[in-house]
Amino acid sequence: MKGFPGFPDGKQRLTAVPSLFFSDLLPIIDNLAELKVTLYAIWALSYKEGKVRYLRLADFLSDAEFVRGLGGGTLNEATDMLLDGIERAVHRGTLLHVNIESADGHMDLYFLNTEKGRTAVDGITRGEWRPTPNQDEPISLLVERPNIFILYEQNIGPLTPMIADELRDAEQTYPLRWVEDAIKVAVENNVRKWRYVLSILERWRQEGKRDRQDGITQRDSQKELRQQIPEELRDIIKR
Repeated sequence: MKGFPGFPDGKQRLTAVPSLFFSDLLPIIDNLAELKVTLYAIWALSYKEGKVRYLRLADFLSDAEFVRGLGGGTLNEATDMLLDGIERAVHRGTLLHVNIESADGHMDLYFLNTEKGRTAVDGITRGEWRPTPNQDEPISLLVERPNIFILYEQNIGPLTPMIADELRDAEQTYPLRWVEDAIKVAVENNVRKWRYVLSILERWRQEGKRDRQDGITQRDSQKELRQQIPEELRDIIKR
């Protein structure tokens, strides 16, 4: 089971979930895929802009991180679970479904069953509006940048209480983008050591950091990086 390092300190973006979800809807949802689809729709719609907010079937399908999280041994099985979860949410009345004609054929649209959602569906039914191209931008769970703890676990190794304290200190000292870039350098050099990451960050802090488009600094040649590695770690670099 993949662990969760916890929510970081500081201000974070919040997603408003109606209280009725917990009092009336949550107790009667008996399918995990339906529950995940419902929560995902509430979250994803909060990122949409404009008076009319909806999700296309493509919005669900294109978010690979979310689809994989639905389970199943293969992508096809996970997709089947997604479609089942959406169908259940529509059947329950949580989501409203409309199928319209578009330039690419039929398009499935999903609205949250709120007053605005019902009004939008009525407007489509009466032919009063159709989606415009700039409303078709996909949304993804990767909108939120990973915090420093997730970055460490995904690229360096398991968290320990001591490492967690060091990560909190680094979070207060360096920009998260720097930490991401330093971890990327460590991974590319096959030196998955937090001390190595810190040595890179400290050098950038002292000498300045100039970014390239790929996120690696212009001065990070292999020779220069090795010079910043603690003596006891130099023999483990992949040469």
